[in-house]
Amino acid sequence: MMRIPLAFSMLGMLAAPCLAADTLYSGGPIITLDDQRPSAEAIVVRDGHIAFVGTRRAALRFSPAATQVDLLGHALTPGFIDAHGHVSGVGLQALSANLLPAPDGEGNSIPALQKIMRDFRAQATIPGGYKVLIGFGYDDSQLAEKRHPTRTELDAIATDIPVILMHQSGHLGAYNSKALELAGITADTPNPEGGVIRREPGSQVPDGVLEESAHNLALAKLMPALSMDQAMAMLEAGQALYMKYGYTTAQDGKTDAGTLAMLPMAGKAGKLKIDVVAYPDIHVALESPAMQGPYYAPTYTDHFRIGGVKISLDGSPQGKTAWLSRPYYQVPEGEKPDYAGYPAYPDAQVDELIGKAWQHGWQVLAHANGDAAIDQLIHAVAAAEAAYPERHLLPVLIHGQTLRKDQVGEIQRLGIFPSLFPMHTYYWGDWHRNSVLGPERAENISPTRWVLDAGMKFTSHHDAPVVFPDAMRVLDATVNRTTRSGYVLGPGQRVTPEQALKSLTLWAAEQYGEQASKGSIEVGKRADLVVLSGNPLTIAHRDLHTITVLQTIKDGQVVYEAVRSR
Repeated sequence: MMRIPLAFSMLGMLAAPCLAADTLYSGGPIITLDDQRPSAEAIVVRDGHIAFVGTRRAALRFSPAATQVDLLGHALTPGFIDAHGHVSGVGLQALSANLLPAPDGEGNSIPALQKIMRDFRAQATIPGGYKVLIGFGYDDSQLAEKRHPTRTELDAIATDIPVILMHQSGHLGAYNSKALELAGITADTPNPEGGVIRREPGSQVPDGVLEESAHNLALAKLMPALSMDQAMAMLEAGQALYMKYGYTTAQDGKTDAGTLAMLPMAGKAGKLKIDVVAYPDIHVALESPAMQGPYYAPTYTDHFRIGGVKISLDGSPQGKTAWLSRPYYQVPEGEKPDYAGYPAYPDAQVDELIGKAWQHGWQVLAHANGDAAIDQLIHAVAAAEAAYPERHLLPVLIHGQTLRKDQVGEIQRLGIFPSLFPMHTYYWGDWHRNSVLGPERAENISPTRWVLDAGMKFTSHHDAPVVFPDAMRVLDATVNRTTRSGYVLGPGQRVTPEQALKSLTLWAAEQYGEQASKGSIEVGKRADLVVLSGNPLTIAHRDLHTITVLQTIKDGQVVYEAVRSR
C-alpha cells in the first residue's frame, strides 16, 4: 500500500466520497497522553474515531488497506481543547484596527495608536454602514506613556464619528467625545454598579476611559447591529484562527443573546468545523428558552452545544479593576492608597445568581481574578452545594490570577475546577511585578504548582481575543513562566511539558465532562488530532513557543493545513 507523506495535502482525500477508508498515521512521535500507553508507533482512524493504537506492524495487520500517512518525524498529539475563550469575539477583530503591542502588533505608544486608527479609516477598512471606528487591543502597561489614551487624544483621530479603543483585557475602553455623547455619558452621569467612568482631574468631566459595566453599557449602545451573514462571517473568522492553532474544541464564554441564537444556525448551515461549547451570560441564560432545549446537552448537535453559564465577579488585574483583598502595589491615578479594585456584584446577588444556576443544574464558569472575588465565589458555591447536596456540577474558576494558597484547599473541598491563565506571566508578568501586585504577590499568579501539589488538575487558557489563541504560547507560558523581559516569574509554580500539554487536552476534556470521548489518543475516542512541527516533550523548554501547527484534524478530517514553502 502506498504511503503518503504529510507534506502532501490530505484535504481532498478526506473530503472525497469514500469517507469510510481507514487512515493509518505513523512515522513520527505519537503522544497519546494516555497514562496506560503514553506513546505509540501508529494509530488507525476509522469513521472519525481512533480505531487502533499500537505498533506500525500491528496497525498494518489491523487495517491492511488503510491509507497511510507518513508524519515525516513530526509529532501527533490530541487536538487542543479551549478551556476558556470567546470564539465569536475573536471575529470582532475583523471589524477592528489591530492596536496590540509587540510582538502581536505595533500599538506601543499613543501616537502609534492614533496613526493606526487614522490609517484604518483612510484605507476604507471600516465595514460599510457601521459608522463607528473601533480598535482592539491597546495595553496601557505596554504603551510608552504607561497610561490610557484620553477623550481629547481620541478626538484628534476623529470627531465626526464615534471612536472606541478597546483595552486588551476587554474590561476597559477609551472613547472619544462623539462616542461619549451617543452613549449618553456626561459629567452628570453617575458610575453604574460594578463600573467606573473615569473623570478629568479636579472635575466630573469624563476623560474618555470607561471601566467594566460602564464600558459594557456604552459598547452595547454603540456597537453596530450585524446581519446574520455578518455575524456568521465573524464566527468563521474566529474559528479559522482557532483551527490554525490546533484547537478542535472552542468555547464561547459569556455568550450574548444574539450569538446564542446564531450558533445553532451556524451549525445547521455547516459553518462549524470544530466543536463549539457556549456558556451564555447567566442573565441571558435565565431568560433564554435555549437553556431548556436540545442544545443544553452533554452531546453536540452539528458541532454545537450549551455547556452551562458564565458569571463575571470582577475585572482585570492588568487593568487594575480586579477585586483584591489587599491594595494594588501602585494604585491608579486618582484612587486612594487603599484601592483594591471592586466587585461586579454584591455578595447577596452572587449567592442568588449562583444558587439559581444550581437550581437549574447548570455548570457555572466564574470569572474571578482577584482573591476577594475568589472568596466571594467560594462562599456562593458553598451555599449552593449546601442547598442542593445531591448536585455535583463541577463549577469552574476562570483565571484565578491571585488565588491564595489557603484558597486552594477551599476550592478542592468544594470541587471547584481551576482554569488558570499562566499566559499572563509572559504578557503582563513584568507589569504585575512592578505595578499591579508587587514582587511578592506576582510570583504566584496562576499558581499551577500549588494546585497540582494539592492533588488537583487544572487547565490553562488564552481568553481570546484578549490574546491570540496560540496553543504553543499557552504551553510555553505554563511551563516556563518567562516574562517579556526574560524574568522567570514564580519558578516554583512551573510544571512539566507533559502536565502543561494535558492542561490543553485531557484535563480540559475533564473540565467539560468529555474525557470519555476527547483529550487523549485512545481507542474509541474521537479522532481530534494535531500534527506539530516539533515534539513538545523533548524540545528545549525555551523553544516551546517556536513549535507550529502543521495540521488540525477534527473527527478524522483535516480542517486546517499550514501552507508550506516549496
